[in-house]
Amino acid sequence: MYTVGDKIAYPMHGAGIIEGIEEKKILGENHRYYLLRVPYADMQIMLPVDGSDNIGVRLIISDAELSEILEVLKQESTPMPSNWNRRNRENMERLKTGDLKEVSAVIRNLVRIDREKRLSAGERKLLTNAKNILISEIMLVKDITFAEADELICSMI
Repeated sequence: MYTVGDKIAYPMHGAGIIEGIEEKKILGENHRYYLLRVPYADMQIMLPVDGSDNIGVRLIISDAELSEILEVLKQESTPMPSNWNRRNRENMERLKTGDLKEVSAVIRNLVRIDREKRLSAGERKLLTNAKNILISEIMLVKDITFAEADELICSMI
């Protein structure tokens, strides 16, 4: 169980800081929730305490681990299907893993595709989501702004 002040990553939503733990009665049963503030979007998420580990919630990465993640952005692009729909489905599955190396690979590949030809609206949205996930974690690890984290990512690709 995490405590107030812990910095955690919530797959598909990004990283945030636990501001509280609250009990709510839903359908006649009491459940505990983390109140997670996600700084990049200035939003608060109620995340169930029970089962949070099953959905991939984890402590944010260390500074050393971040260096490894940023190296992924520099690597060669990985082969991807030419069909945007199939590529989008594969990339969505990679994001759902919550693994920042996978998230970084998705960002790297889509940015490079976008430089050659314009991404579809669906892929552009997926790229934005992936960048926000990575940016949110970089912001908390490095204690920097959204713009600084975005610039760091762009400078690596």
